[in-house]
Amino acid sequence: MNKEFSISTKARYQLIDISAQVEEIIRESKIKNGLAFIFTPHSTAAILLTENESGLKQDWLEVFKKIVSGFDFLHNQIDDNADSHILSGLVGQGKTLAIENNKLIRGTWQQIFLVELDGPKTRKVMVKYLDATHPPPR
Repeated sequence: MNKEFSISTKARYQLIDISAQVEEIIRESKIKNGLAFIFTPHSTAAILLTENESGLKQDWLEVFKKIVSGFDFLHNQIDDNADSHILSGLVGQGKTLAIENNKLIRGTWQQIFLVELDGPKTRKVMVKYLDATHPPPR
């Protein structure tokens, strides 16, 4: 099963908390136990689990900028966004979380973020889920 939603970003680098949208999809699925895969099908965006604290979010953005600073990327000759592709690959476009009792299992401070690395853009987020209690018939 899967659901998707879109997010419009406002900056080149941005962290957007999508936890509520993902939790709502899982709640509506009525899955008791299983797995959820949260994925963004873009090569210049990512999915990150981290705390939703303003200083930490700014720290993430600064680290992203520092990781890619000082490089003369060949890809920039095409469309000047090699940094976005590289950071997306390092962070990853998807995360898998367990579902127990119709809730995502996350740490106390873990929120789910869409990481925009080449904005502003409209991004798609897909939530694919697998019901371990009632697997599909073969």
